Amino acid sequence: MSEKALHYLKEHRDSHLESLKAFLSIPSISSDSAYKDQVHEAAEWTARALEEAGIEHVQVMKTKNHPVVYGDWLHAENAPTLLIYGHYDVQPVDPIELWETPPFEPTIRDNKVYARGASDDKGQVFMQIKVIEAIMKTEKQLPVNVKFIYEGEEEIGSPSLDPFVEAHKELLKADILLVSDTTMIEEGQPSICHGLRGLTGLQIDLKGPKSDLHSGLYGGAVQNPLHALSDLLASMHDKDGHITIEGFYDKVQALTDEEIETYEKLSNDAELKRYLGVEQLFGEAGFSSKAQLWGRPTLEVNGLWGGYQGEGVKTVIPSEAHAKITCRLVPAQDPKEIAELVQKHVEKHLLPGVTAEITLFDQAKPFVTPYDHPAIQAAGASLEKVYGKKTIYTRMGGSVPVVETFNTLLGLPAVLMGFGLETENFHAPNEHFHLENFDKGLQTLVDYFFRITEALK
Repeated sequence: MSEKALHYLKEHRDSHLESLKAFLSIPSISSDSAYKDQVHEAAEWTARALEEAGIEHVQVMKTKNHPVVYGDWLHAENAPTLLIYGHYDVQPVDPIELWETPPFEPTIRDNKVYARGASDDKGQVFMQIKVIEAIMKTEKQLPVNVKFIYEGEEEIGSPSLDPFVEAHKELLKADILLVSDTTMIEEGQPSICHGLRGLTGLQIDLKGPKSDLHSGLYGGAVQNPLHALSDLLASMHDKDGHITIEGFYDKVQALTDEEIETYEKLSNDAELKRYLGVEQLFGEAGFSSKAQLWGRPTLEVNGLWGGYQGEGVKTVIPSEAHAKITCRLVPAQDPKEIAELVQKHVEKHLLPGVTAEITLFDQAKPFVTPYDHPAIQAAGASLEKVYGKKTIYTRMGGSVPVVETFNTLLGLPAVLMGFGLETENFHAPNEHFHLENFDKGLQTLVDYFFRITEALK
């Protein structure tokens, strides 16, 4: 570890936080075309930050949608090359009225920075860059070779990144993938994520009569699309939380006895209920809450709408009904196959009097890597040194689609060393990032960059 780099980070903490605020103030919402210019602005900001840190060959590279930011520094002889990944795009901010402070006016309170993207993933991208800056400014060179790839489409499933990686295999060639876009298991407890669930998303649109109908004149003789949709969605689970779509579980890899035991020990249902504000948890019967969250697949209704939504009553039979669904997947489920199974289920269980149209959205394959890899164990050692506690190796319920892409196309083992917390409201109002993990995360990354070369010899 470089004491000079650590001193630099401590000395520049205030100015770094102001710089982070500037980054967080850019509304780089990738899912909304109205923010296309702001997404590009965030890419340019990221590129400038890399250049200021001493990274070479920095480019803002076009894709079919939002750009990829690339840069490298490749002068460390006989040292491994780390491909460092993150994303500068963010989620939408709705419902805006639930934010205590504006989502793109970063605010620090209670030793946390509040803003959209603070935890997911601008805050962690910023940390990666500033650690490189600290080492370069103080040591004048890096102990490892680094390549950076920061994208602007992670929050919409990274549709442009697979073809980008395919077209730039030589440019992105490396030994290890380092990602800081995951969470620690709890505050003060260092953890390394070695598995991510996959994802498939779709929208179901039911169409009934040609227009909304008077419920008095036509009710009882016409199928109500909202009723049909409710029946259809209810048919996808049983009362014990199992998914009833035929073939859904056929390729699911069973959890090992060690995983089942570990997840049982890590499950704290009382604390989870308290944090979520619910009186009772509900999930697939026969599994602990951590097993449900990390190692089992799901099917969730994310949005449901149709008919009159205004104040008071409007007595209509709606013409249409809609639902958005995402499935979180585990090894060895395939997103395309699961989407096809859901489509078949819709066709089989659709009530008469309505037609269905299905639109496919985000897809990502699940990913699990052995956590005994030397690069992952080195990350665990760096975390233990800074946090003073033994590192726990876990899976995570979310998805980072590009991790599987880099593993498949480039053969890279992935070190998923994130510093966020599951309680930091990413994808929700009042997203925030604990500055304790900001500070300790910087120290951990400094240690890791100096430790990794020895670990891979």
